Amino acid sequence: MILGVRNVTKRFGGLQALTDVTFELPGGQILGLLGPNGAGKTTLFNVINGVYAPEAGHITFRGKEITGWPPYRVAQSGLARTHQVVRPLNELTVRENVMVGACFGRERHSLASAAHVAEDVLNRVGLSERSRQITGSLNVAQKKRLELARALAARPHLLLLDEVLAGLNPTEIALMVDTIRRIRDDGVTILMIEHVMQAVMSVSDRVLVLDYGILIAEGRPQEVANNPKVVEAYLGNPAMAQKLLADEAG
Repeated sequence: MILGVRNVTKRFGGLQALTDVTFELPGGQILGLLGPNGAGKTTLFNVINGVYAPEAGHITFRGKEITGWPPYRVAQSGLARTHQVVRPLNELTVRENVMVGACFGRERHSLASAAHVAEDVLNRVGLSERSRQITGSLNVAQKKRLELARALAARPHLLLLDEVLAGLNPTEIALMVDTIRRIRDDGVTILMIEHVMQAVMSVSDRVLVLDYGILIAEGRPQEVANNPKVVEAYLGNPAMAQKLLADEAG
């Protein structure tokens, strides 16, 4: 079991953002994390990677308790993440941005070796031809791939993806989904937040659904799409659930 989340609770003043959230993630899987806006998905990511300390509960990573660790220590242990709003270092080149991930990740590379890691990762995500381009000139899809590349350069065992498909057109989504599958096939476990329902249902081995900070469903995509609580809280109506199942089966 690569990640264990046990009874995690997080509050912001009078707002209960997460309530007693518990799940496990086996190594080698892609786990989708779904829920309406404000359900607590990104808050859960921030608790897992150390941005926030929980009021209660425990996080274990690769058998070690990491609850309350600062983000840099979590990253050095082999857990990397992307962010919903990408914030690259726009004045640096694409390669230099990725080198940052290599220098501050699990292997803590020198600048010389980080350059080699960056070239390898940029090739994997399809950005090698833009290696020397200034980052501020990239379009949205390219910046999403750069965000992914920077996280991969940290050489993670577990990768948290926060809406990596947001803002992409259907062709770009299909290409990114293929990239995510290849990353998993290369041995990286993935936990991903996503609003592009068809994509996350097709790529995930299992799915979790949060609603108002409470875990209301967990299971295979087909099971979750048929769950009445999910239909009510997120999918909107049974017809949408059936459409998702039909799309996935196709």
